[in-house]
Amino acid sequence: MADEPRLTHLDAAGAANMVDVADKAVTDRIAVAEGAVRMKAETLDLILSGNAKKGDVIGTARLAGIMAAKRTHELIPLCHALLLSKVAVEIEPDPALPGLTVRATVRTTGQTGVEMEALTAVSVACLTVYDMAKAVDRFMRIENVRLLEKSGGRSGHWQGE
Repeated sequence: MADEPRLTHLDAAGAANMVDVADKAVTDRIAVAEGAVRMKAETLDLILSGNAKKGDVIGTARLAGIMAAKRTHELIPLCHALLLSKVAVEIEPDPALPGLTVRATVRTTGQTGVEMEALTAVSVACLTVYDMAKAVDRFMRIENVRLLEKSGGRSGHWQGE
């Protein structure tokens, strides 16, 4: 039974608990996550022109994503507070959606991974885009938020499809 998958945040009785990482090795840990905000082509054009009523949508969303990664432990109940050494949020237009693709890379040297920080950065950046452009396009959709890659720790390198 030791090889069966189990939820690490649940104890034997099924109660939620923070995972004890004290005995885990300190390693360099990196996670990359991605998501997208699909919108009308006219909305994308407005954002890219810099004429959105609330200001610089892409710059503000990038800062919101960075700030969110740093506060993940305050938002997700069982996450550890981590000293992050890097948070990068890239937001690129994708006329094929149409919309914006958001990618976050988070790095630390520690005893636990930064997947949640990368996913939180992407999610909050996407929400910020939505907030800043909702007055002109209430049909926007946040899509495909997912972990793309992680490395470090006992499980080593993982890459999604």
